[in-house]
Amino acid sequence: MTFWPEAGIGGALRRETHYDGRSMLCFSERPAHLAAMFDDLVARFGDRPAIVDDRALSYRELDLLVRKIAVSLAALGIGKGDRVALFLGNCWEFLAVTLACNRLGVLVVPIGIRQRRAELEFLLNNSGAKVVVFEAELTDEIPAAAEVPQLAHRFVAHGTAEGARPFEDLLAAEPANAPLAEMHEDDTAVILYTSGTTGKPKGAELTHLSILHSSYAFARAHELTERDRGLVAVPLSHVTGLVGVSYATIAAGGCVVLMRQAFKTVDFLALAARERITYSILVPAIYTLAVMHPEFDKHDLSAWRIGCFGGAPMPVPTIEMLAKRLPNLQLRNAYGATETTSPTTIMPQAYWRDHMDSVGQAVPYAHVRVLDADDNEVAPGEPGELLIAGPMVVPRYWQRPDANAKEFVNGYWRSGDIGSIDQDGFVRVFDRKKDMINRGGFKIFSAEVENVICGIDGVLETAIIGTPDPVLGERVNAIVVTSEGASLSERDVAAYCAARMSDYKVPESIIIRSEPLPRNANGKIQKTVLRETIADRAASYARS
Repeated sequence: MTFWPEAGIGGALRRETHYDGRSMLCFSERPAHLAAMFDDLVARFGDRPAIVDDRALSYRELDLLVRKIAVSLAALGIGKGDRVALFLGNCWEFLAVTLACNRLGVLVVPIGIRQRRAELEFLLNNSGAKVVVFEAELTDEIPAAAEVPQLAHRFVAHGTAEGARPFEDLLAAEPANAPLAEMHEDDTAVILYTSGTTGKPKGAELTHLSILHSSYAFARAHELTERDRGLVAVPLSHVTGLVGVSYATIAAGGCVVLMRQAFKTVDFLALAARERITYSILVPAIYTLAVMHPEFDKHDLSAWRIGCFGGAPMPVPTIEMLAKRLPNLQLRNAYGATETTSPTTIMPQAYWRDHMDSVGQAVPYAHVRVLDADDNEVAPGEPGELLIAGPMVVPRYWQRPDANAKEFVNGYWRSGDIGSIDQDGFVRVFDRKKDMINRGGFKIFSAEVENVICGIDGVLETAIIGTPDPVLGERVNAIVVTSEGASLSERDVAAYCAARMSDYKVPESIIIRSEPLPRNANGKIQKTVLRETIADRAASYARS
């Protein structure tokens, strides 16, 4: 059983070979690369709205800005294969620079604005970025020149910063002769960093081919057209915001509505109503916060027809409340990862009410296998690790041959997720093999946080535990074992972490003790026992 229509954006499927020998199904009707896609949209929808931010831009106006930026970057010697880092919030400048880089064959390196200086230094050096465009308010997080020697050019947006040129300088060029590089669709377009099991960030190489297919998959599954308005309330530096909403909406000729400011439910509701948004991909926590807000009914959200979600289960009470208040809104689950350029599965339109425990069916060109611990196929409905193949799967990680050899096997990517596929093709995801916490849609790897805490004087060992939370999905808890005589408070640990990592990774609950962590016969920390310790502490607080 499959829900995919025979016709639609992308056309019919055909088998092709890409990425040095991977055989895969691909859409037969697609542009040569992302720049060709955008040029075609400008020709067809020039006067229609493309972006709404602090200003509204039509496709033609956006194209003018894109061409100016492309000329300016080329004049700096930035060309095919070079990297440009974006340390920006959700703003039109982010998308304009991205589209300009698509023309030049330049690789875009989006970096989340919650990253701290040490994290940013690693990402800039690892990617070899020659240019960074950053928010003025984030100036203190930008490494010094000596720390990032290959970084030749700095541009600051929305303010000024010492040692950086204003973003407006990129808009001063004559756009008439904007260069267009010779590109192949297998070329990398974006490097998106995702943490590995060791906590070491890995740069997934999203290609023109993978982004096109993922954009078309969302557009086709949700029947997006030039009349749709996709709301980006998650970061553009995340695969969901960049590909799942922005590129997907643009691929259909629709309008991307950007939520620039830090998320506040009342601002989200006001923006969604004012801009008559029709499409979104959000973490379940946002839907819950929205429908429970006292001002929810004051906003006209009747245009909102597709509410896609992923990253965590949708609470049943949220589904019931939204169904009552917004009867035309379809809540449709999806499952994917940075390595799959967003969607691997999308919930069929006809079945979303009846299969809420499922993440949907595989997108038409994807092939998902379920393997046991010995890499044998399991029977329908039986659990195993999900291995994923298709044109949306990235070809490799940036400069990580070790991870490439381990995680990409025979054309498939090992997801590390435990799930199943039933006889009707519905996929379910049960758990994660990787030791990962999902807080409000942000993925946190325990090893990364543990490594930071172990750098504190007097810390012998530590364990990071995720515990369920009805709104955020999970919360971060730390159990820290200190040496005899060490003087360390919970506040000390939290402050140390806050100075060295993104705020969402900082533990919210910290237990400091001298008793060693419990381990099994193989020496592995027994996190099940530690979860009971955290639950007992929470119960004690509740009683007091």
